[in-house]
Amino acid sequence: MKKYILAHDLGTSGDKATFFSLDGRLAGSHVYAYDTAYFNGNWAEQDADDWWRAVQVSTKELLKETGISPDEVAVISFSGQMMGCLCVDRQGNPLHKAIIWADQRAQKQAELLQSKISQWDFYNIVGHRNTASYGIQKFMWMKENEPEVYENTYKMLNAKDYIVYRLTGKFYTEYSDGNSCGCLDIKKRQWSEQILEAAGIDEGRLPELRPSTFVAGTVTPEAGELTGLVPGIPVVLGGGDGVTANVGTGSVAPGKTYCSMGTSAWITTTSEQPIFDEKMRIVNWVHIVPGYYAPNGTMQSAGGAYSWLKETICKMEQYDARIHGKSPYDYMNEEIAKSPAGANGVLFLPYLMGERAPRWNPDAKGAFLGLKAENTRADILRSVLEGVTMNLSLCLDVLRTQVAIDEMVVIGGGAKGRVWRQIMADVYNTRILVPSVLEEASSMGGAITGGVGAGLYKDFSVSEKFLEIQGIHEPDPKAAGDYQERKEVFDACYFALEGVFGKL
Repeated sequence: MKKYILAHDLGTSGDKATFFSLDGRLAGSHVYAYDTAYFNGNWAEQDADDWWRAVQVSTKELLKETGISPDEVAVISFSGQMMGCLCVDRQGNPLHKAIIWADQRAQKQAELLQSKISQWDFYNIVGHRNTASYGIQKFMWMKENEPEVYENTYKMLNAKDYIVYRLTGKFYTEYSDGNSCGCLDIKKRQWSEQILEAAGIDEGRLPELRPSTFVAGTVTPEAGELTGLVPGIPVVLGGGDGVTANVGTGSVAPGKTYCSMGTSAWITTTSEQPIFDEKMRIVNWVHIVPGYYAPNGTMQSAGGAYSWLKETICKMEQYDARIHGKSPYDYMNEEIAKSPAGANGVLFLPYLMGERAPRWNPDAKGAFLGLKAENTRADILRSVLEGVTMNLSLCLDVLRTQVAIDEMVVIGGGAKGRVWRQIMADVYNTRILVPSVLEEASSMGGAITGGVGAGLYKDFSVSEKFLEIQGIHEPDPKAAGDYQERKEVFDACYFALEGVFGKL
């Protein structure tokens, strides 16, 4: 009897294979890591064979660890890293190392595109700014710098699309990953002739577009032997990891919103139409759920700023954690709780790695402002969490211009701390919902997408069955009002320093 959905989440550091029972229960997961080569200042590549090896090993290990029989697997689906460029020939052989999302080599190609299509026009076609991060600019780089690879390219793929090929022998992508290629017309849900012409890219070298719930094929006998799976299992395309997380957090209807607080962080909602902000502060993804969009604001250094705080300022907390076998963040949170909302006037600009939304300024720098002799260590620590949250709140304000948002699911490592969750509730002035599982949203979203695609579920409302809320934080009215005023000062501080950042 078919009892389980197998979801693979192909991330930057490895592949996580996860089993979910049909009633939404997490039945087990196994992670297999792979390497990234960082070089030439801003290049980042991975070996697609490592992805495939990771899927084989993680699947076999997961079957062994859980004791689940391959005959019990009903469907396989995916979430995966986005904005990549892997060129393969007609037989599916990789022609080079995969250029991943973190790679920024295609600056020249982005500038060439901008000379032909304005940022505003590009934004209104794709839902994103034209930058070196996306797939089409990387494919342009490949054409210019490795023309023999381009000429031999049958299809340009993202990570999960390559694994779909290895399992089924079929070449497809779906709308969310197509969106990450930077050349999808998000309103028409088709490749943009205007962008491809300006880029000089042949549309035939891009994979066919299908919905995320599309059954690409079934596991071939060869793939079954390599993975330990039974041939004939249906394989559903799934989606890009940033959008499958929408599904995994229940953001499957207009206004349903989530915040992912990891090393980087973002707020994403669901809407019936793209939100085209006149300042282009937020971006838009095509949603996994047919007919919807996933407007999003992503910042660079969120949990990363908290980690930086731990490593540079909180040596004492690290020492205590080692002695007592606890997490340094437990001690940091105890200290932060001693400081009131507003951190006694200390502000932190969290731009340790430049910034994406809402600033879009690679020169932006971090800063502590408002320090006085009376300030304490607790104030400094609290200001970091408040600064990250206020920056994300500026993105939330843009989303709220078109979508009513009164509650938000929070996930990721940053959502583990009660103090930070309450800061989010107060700064966002919204109810914060804490799921029982904080680290599985993308895998869960991939699994739900697979279940819908295979006909196991009627629609995406089944996400309510998967999502178990274990805690709620209500905003404190006084703190929320104070933070609204504080956020205006935060914004003013950024703009006061904007012209200085490039000189630092």
